[in-house]
Amino acid sequence: MDVITAVTSRRAIKHFDPSHRLSEHDIDTLLSLARLSPTAFNIQHWRFVLVQDPALREALRAVAWMQPQITDASLLIVICADLKAWQKRPERYWRNAPAEIREGLLSAIDNYYRDREVVQRDEAMRSCGIAAQTLMLAAQALGYDSCPMDLADFAEVGRLIRLPEDHVIGPLLAIGKGIREPWPRGGALDSDEVVVRNRF
Repeated sequence: MDVITAVTSRRAIKHFDPSHRLSEHDIDTLLSLARLSPTAFNIQHWRFVLVQDPALREALRAVAWMQPQITDASLLIVICADLKAWQKRPERYWRNAPAEIREGLLSAIDNYYRDREVVQRDEAMRSCGIAAQTLMLAAQALGYDSCPMDLADFAEVGRLIRLPEDHVIGPLLAIGKGIREPWPRGGALDSDEVVVRNRF
């Protein structure tokens, strides 16, 4: 499937076939593609929590507005990010770069993130969003449906998945085989309402 078709055909699917299973090969393919998603300074701070325990899925559903896709989709991913990835052996993000470039980038990473908690969180959320879109388009290209979700008690989600203190939760993402057509598109805003040239 070409990218334009994947973008135009992707929809948020709410009802999945609970008997369908993704192969390990397809899961590995999806995650390999997600890991190609860009991150600032290549720090790759996303973490993909694959929730495969049925009891844990039920518990997550209970704190996420009882959304059926949490338990029924073939794959449930809680997309998280490590807020402190910038300081955890950052040299590995540029291990293949020439030494002088690597040293310059390591200095830039430290200058950009150190003592800037808002920047750390903002970059984490941007990266989670990009990774989620990569996963959704990759799923579409592989013939699967997906649904990003943000209606949850994220403190409880964090507790249930044992989220480390220096991590943050982005969207939850369900992937599988849809069993119902999505609702008609709600209606896109006109271009002149969302496209700004140069300044507001």
